[in-house]
Amino acid sequence: MNLDRRSLLKGIGGVLSLPLLESIGWAAAKPQVPTRFLVVGNPFGAHPEHFFPKDFGTDFTISPTLKSLAWLKDRMTVISHTDHGMVSGHGREVSFLSGVLPEEAQAFSEKNMSLDQVLARHVGNQVRFPSVGASLDSGIRMSWTANGVEKLPITDPQELYDHLFLNLTDQEKRQRREMLLRDGSILDTVGTQFSQILRRASARDRDQLDQFQTSVRELEQSLNDRQTWLDKDKPPFDLSQHFKDGVTIESRYDAIFDMIGYAFQTDLTRVASIEFPSELKYAELDGVNRSYHGCTHNGKQEDVTSELVAIESFQISRLAKCLRKLDSIQEPGTDGSMLDHTIVLFGSGMGYGGTHSNRNLPIMVAGGGFKHLGHVDVRDASGRNMPLCNLFVTLMQRFGVERDRFNTSTGSFDLPTA
Repeated sequence: MNLDRRSLLKGIGGVLSLPLLESIGWAAAKPQVPTRFLVVGNPFGAHPEHFFPKDFGTDFTISPTLKSLAWLKDRMTVISHTDHGMVSGHGREVSFLSGVLPEEAQAFSEKNMSLDQVLARHVGNQVRFPSVGASLDSGIRMSWTANGVEKLPITDPQELYDHLFLNLTDQEKRQRREMLLRDGSILDTVGTQFSQILRRASARDRDQLDQFQTSVRELEQSLNDRQTWLDKDKPPFDLSQHFKDGVTIESRYDAIFDMIGYAFQTDLTRVASIEFPSELKYAELDGVNRSYHGCTHNGKQEDVTSELVAIESFQISRLAKCLRKLDSIQEPGTDGSMLDHTIVLFGSGMGYGGTHSNRNLPIMVAGGGFKHLGHVDVRDASGRNMPLCNLFVTLMQRFGVERDRFNTSTGSFDLPTA
């Protein structure tokens, strides 16, 4: 017998309490385990011959670039032949998480909203930070709000630490509270003036004012959320452990990944993005003498291509280390790890920087409780590539967002849950 004790009590007004009986197995309440989302992106894709496996199916042969993820082979899906259907060229890679270009999207609508921000909006004020973005240099423009504004990443590990884990002093809290109250008063005044203007506005002006009203509401919600979390301490985190052997590109990225992982574990956030920027120098890596961007212009020269593959393999290796750590953390009250409850997406808005191709994007999904497919070719019967937004619809649904369309999607991607 699998009964809920509380349902029995409800039926008789809650006046009787049944004793615990060996013959009845009371249904224990399942813990609410949050789903998290981590997206890791680079600007100019990946060398296709080294990124994509040579064979398809769940028993695929791991590719050179993905070698550090071999241990995760049965819990990952590499997708071939998906993109946003754009012509090739620089500047279009910013569409990675939205499927549309900023200049072609309607302002103050979801048409320019990136996947991570859709999920962050769904989480709302359940967590301290709806989303967190990090990098080591200026971003690759992959995170966009509903207002068409780029959400810039934090580009210094120390700054990321301060943002996530440094508590304010009592004096700083008082000053911050005064600032929030002042900003709230300003918004109240703006709201009153806005109402007066709205009553006198023409129909055409009302459409423009609706956009302004959306921004005001978002600011109000942001101020309310900040006040809610102001007096709640952040969890401690030891950043120094990452730099005891020196400050390197490896230790800096590992620090970022670890901070994001701990922010997931302590439920500071459930949505995070990490970017590998285009102009970052990788000269610390063995055999690499050029910048990442410089290596993409390789002219098929074997020595330059090998440097590019080394950089791309390094990017995947830092992600792999993070996923190992997430997989080592037991999710309380479940049989799974934190990785099993974290949707991980790696990819780019450009297919391959060597040819500036925006087709056949390098896309990999891991974790998230999916029944993974290994390496799949997602072209349809006519040989057309699958819109990447189809995958995004599936990821949204897994995250708990109930919808069946997103920007350029034509459906969803069949990635069942385990």
